[in-house]
Amino acid sequence: MAYREKTLVAQCKSCGEEAEELFSVTVDGKKRRLCESCADEVKAEEAVAAESEAVVQKMMDFKGRR
Repeated sequence: MAYREKTLVAQCKSCGEEAEELFSVTVDGKKRRLCESCADEVKAEEAVAAESEAVVQKMMDFKGRR
């Protein structure tokens, strides 16, 4: 019997492309394994969302925490 060696290729959960290395990123409270480019996009989107929320809270004189 010949055994075949299976090569497992990591697949990004966002774009579906194969990647050599996946990064764990928390998106909407869930951990997702994404390729480097998708992980960078998600981090940038989260930074923009956090900054815009901070601006709105400052505009409304919000003193509490979320």
